[in-house]
Amino acid sequence: MITTDLELRGMTCASCAARVERALNALDGVAATVNFAVERAHIEHQPHVSPADLVNTVEATGYQAAVLGSAGEHHGGHADVSAGQLRTRLIVSALLAAPVVALSMVMAWQFSGWQWVALALTTPIVFWGGYPFHRAAARTAVHRAATMDTLVSLGTCAAYLWSVVAVCTGAGHVYFEVAAVVTVFLLAGRFAESHAKRSAGAALRELLELGAKDATVMSADGSTETRVPIADLRVGDVIVVRPGERVAADGVVVDGASALDTAAMTGEPLPVDVAVGDSVLGGSLNTTGRVLVRAAKVGADTQLARMATMVADAQAGKASVQRLADRVSAVFVPAVLGIAALTLAGWLLTGASAAAAFTAAVAVLIIACPCALGLATPTAILVGTGRGAQLGILIKNPQVLETVKDIDTVVLDKTGTVTSGVMSVGGLAAEPGEDPDTVLARAAAVEAASEHPIATAIVAGAKAAGLQIAPVTDFVSRPGHGVTGVVDGLRVEVARAAAADETGTAVEVCWEGQVRGTITVTDTVRPTSAAAVAQLKALGITPILLTGDGAAAARRVAGQVGIDSGNVIADVLPADKAAEVKRLQADGRRVAMVGDGVNDSVALATADIGMAMGTGTDAAIEAGDVTLVRGDLGTVPTALRLSARTLRIIRQNLGWAFGYNVAAIPLAAAGLLNPMIAGAAMAASSVLVVANSLRLRRFAR
Repeated sequence: MITTDLELRGMTCASCAARVERALNALDGVAATVNFAVERAHIEHQPHVSPADLVNTVEATGYQAAVLGSAGEHHGGHADVSAGQLRTRLIVSALLAAPVVALSMVMAWQFSGWQWVALALTTPIVFWGGYPFHRAAARTAVHRAATMDTLVSLGTCAAYLWSVVAVCTGAGHVYFEVAAVVTVFLLAGRFAESHAKRSAGAALRELLELGAKDATVMSADGSTETRVPIADLRVGDVIVVRPGERVAADGVVVDGASALDTAAMTGEPLPVDVAVGDSVLGGSLNTTGRVLVRAAKVGADTQLARMATMVADAQAGKASVQRLADRVSAVFVPAVLGIAALTLAGWLLTGASAAAAFTAAVAVLIIACPCALGLATPTAILVGTGRGAQLGILIKNPQVLETVKDIDTVVLDKTGTVTSGVMSVGGLAAEPGEDPDTVLARAAAVEAASEHPIATAIVAGAKAAGLQIAPVTDFVSRPGHGVTGVVDGLRVEVARAAAADETGTAVEVCWEGQVRGTITVTDTVRPTSAAAVAQLKALGITPILLTGDGAAAARRVAGQVGIDSGNVIADVLPADKAAEVKRLQADGRRVAMVGDGVNDSVALATADIGMAMGTGTDAAIEAGDVTLVRGDLGTVPTALRLSARTLRIIRQNLGWAFGYNVAAIPLAAAGLLNPMIAGAAMAASSVLVVANSLRLRRFAR
């Protein structure tokens, strides 16, 4: 399957999105979801369906489409009518509508022929001010379809034409104030909705704007500096980053020292000190000194670009709860047209006046609002995922939000998650007759071929002691057990010690079939881990420590962070971590797994929610449903609370959108709502839903 994203234009309500989605899914080999709030279509399709076929299908439905490139190339929809045009139409229409309302509602001001003045003032309001609605209605009518704009256009035009006939014949009540005021209210609602939707997507736009547009590259001999566009940057280039500039790529500092502001990407409030050898992220703002950075990842491979893509994909996705709203929206407009016709006929059959019947039918047309249904879920996802990105929490897909509410257990990997993962040699005990330096040097020679944190610590310890590290041949790694290799002509094995060590992780160094010494490697607990565990407990969630380390070392770490000893699972091989997650799930638990290593990736994918530390491996990040960019365990409870709050906002929005229509349409049909009030309520309902979603922007840790 091939994935293509389309940017859509011309959609004005959820019914529009439903029509486009149905048209795309009608193609053979196509599975599409259309998001009204971000005006995007996410499509998975067979190779025989080209992007041009997809664009043509959308255009045949009456809308415009363009293929999206990377997340950085397009960000934010393009409204069919710009916010500036809506503002102009709104202001002019409101100024013209004021005297129409005054003449219509205050009988003392009704001079002879006032109806003709009202007609003159209302005409530009309906046909110029309401042009966006009429144009959209006509466009869909050509394709024998109806949308929200159809209801708006029919309602305002009916009120206007009825009044024109009444003025020309000199008989009957005029409804110019209805046509004028409803148009003004709907323009106000559309303008406020447009502004609010743009605010909802602000977090993604801010994220995308963090990327540098160009970079200063130093020549290989260090003699010249050249300014190049970011697209021309290559892995291995040395970038000069001066104070006030942004780092143009992920890389490593090779010269200089400074403090980098990473708040926009990781949520870290304070600048982070960096020096030679430290890794840096593209998009970081250099606050003080000049540094040289060797590019390791450029363009779409940088963490910033991947973050933007993940956020954009999450915002374009759909939560399962939205499916019901989509099904309702798909049949909503035809149903409302039918209800309006039945309302008109019913009033006339009961002997009511034509004016009363007309008023009730127009109120039904105007009060209905599928827009609120269409905006209820995606706007909350838009704001929630955007706010998450600002806090260093990347949510991959909206379905995660619905899973969070049931999570009762969080399984925590130890090394690199609860602890810093930066290990060091804490002790070395050589067997009688053995030289400690030889034991450490040979262990380091074998471990030099491994990327495990324990291996890194042993190699670093040997170098710190000034020992010569010999080359290794015939290297073999056995995950969860240890490593072996030939050093100085001897088969050397470094494996986990059978005896537990409460001070850290102990490994035995053997050659010629005998244990020659034991090296103890210690790890430090992250400063925020204990507080994070306390927050999880306060949320009613059980934290469990899962590690391949021995039970004694695992219980020591668990005690430091506040995890009960009964919730420690130790001596687990990497391949068995997923099995432990499945065992917890079989006991009826809903499990979130937090990890950072390759050996955690299967467990992350197995858990109900996988939460990968952003400081971990690419395999773990790809397997997780949520990425914690800062690599701070404190963001785990924050992510869970944000997800739960977003889901609560979605439910509030859907409750209002459904409840509004269920209550309002019968009231309008019964003649209990004036069309002007109906217009105001209809416009306000969409704005209320978006405004409620915007409350997520104030979510704090």
